[in-house]
Amino acid sequence: MKLFYRKFGEGQPLIILHGLFGQSDNWNTLAKQFSEQKFEVYTVDQRNHGLSPHSDVWNFKAMSEDVLELIKEHGLKNVILLGHSMGGKTAMQFAIDYPEYLDKLIVADMAPKYYPMHHQGVMQALQAVDFNVVKTRKEVDEVLSKYISDFGTKQFLLKNIFWIDETEMAWRFNLKVIIQQIENVGQNVEHVGQATPTDKVCEVPTLFLRGEHSNYVLDEDADLIQALFPNSALETIAGAGHWLHAEKPKEFFESVMKFVK
Repeated sequence: MKLFYRKFGEGQPLIILHGLFGQSDNWNTLAKQFSEQKFEVYTVDQRNHGLSPHSDVWNFKAMSEDVLELIKEHGLKNVILLGHSMGGKTAMQFAIDYPEYLDKLIVADMAPKYYPMHHQGVMQALQAVDFNVVKTRKEVDEVLSKYISDFGTKQFLLKNIFWIDETEMAWRFNLKVIIQQIENVGQNVEHVGQATPTDKVCEVPTLFLRGEHSNYVLDEDADLIQALFPNSALETIAGAGHWLHAEKPKEFFESVMKFVK
């Protein structure tokens, strides 16, 4: 699948993959900063998100192949791949499948393990929005507020609204398929999660970044990470939660730059 992307700067290629319900422009500010350090940055809309095509096929194998298509289309080599949350799982899958294309891998607040479905509140809120009834962003906000109290989460979701025409709004993401296949986002990356040190591992130099106040990457996950990504380091960004790149952008940028340089 040909993915929509935004490109910044010139130099060594750096591909950035967003998380669930995200889109490429969530990363614009950091992408510009990276590009100023002599990187050719591609911020990508993953399938069923942003301006990329919708598909009934939605799993990490398919999303990994989408990244491969982008890399081949542009003839990219020595790629640095950075993924947050769901994008981190895609990045790990790609590193397992196609390590020969990568120079370095950065996984932001995601471990190579199974995550039980925990987006029920957000799913309920999104399904409660009837675009046949609500006709303004304010009205959508009011519906979401019945289910979601966190201001940042609501603003993040509201960024996904667009106008189909002058009278009707819609979500950019493929809500139908996401609801049907949400379990796929929690699944282990193939070859990852069930693996032991004797199984297929990824030797690509890898940085795992986690937020101090996030529970996505636990201390107890360190052994699994090391077994599957033996050439990896795990760092914690103080004061950050799951959205570490948005909450602590300076610290996130510095950690990434220290690693890739």
